[in-house]
Amino acid sequence: MDKVFIRNLRIRAILGILERERETPQEVLVNVTVFTDPRPAGAPDDLSVCIDYADLAKKIRTLVEEARMFTVEALAEEIAGLCLGRQTVQKVTVRVEKPEAVAGAESVGVEIERGQS
Repeated sequence: MDKVFIRNLRIRAILGILERERETPQEVLVNVTVFTDPRPAGAPDDLSVCIDYADLAKKIRTLVEEARMFTVEALAEEIAGLCLGRQTVQKVTVRVEKPEAVAGAESVGVEIERGQS
């Protein structure tokens, strides 16, 4: 199984439980690694069976901007579900971080791993 990844996708979004987090968008970092078998795509160089990074990033961005979640855990689950909805994805690791959440910390967040049921 091979990995396709998106690193540090920066998105401004409403995420959190504090009043200021519910009113003002903050930076959220999203990292996604999808586990897939790219051999069918790589062997004939067929784009129709490849994971389109730009399309996946766009869908993640839209989800995060519109979700207005209270917890990073719930947001990570939604992102994982989005990725697992793609036919070729067998497993996904999602990391969601809030760099501005805790004074003195580079970031806080959650990382989850989910697979096809």
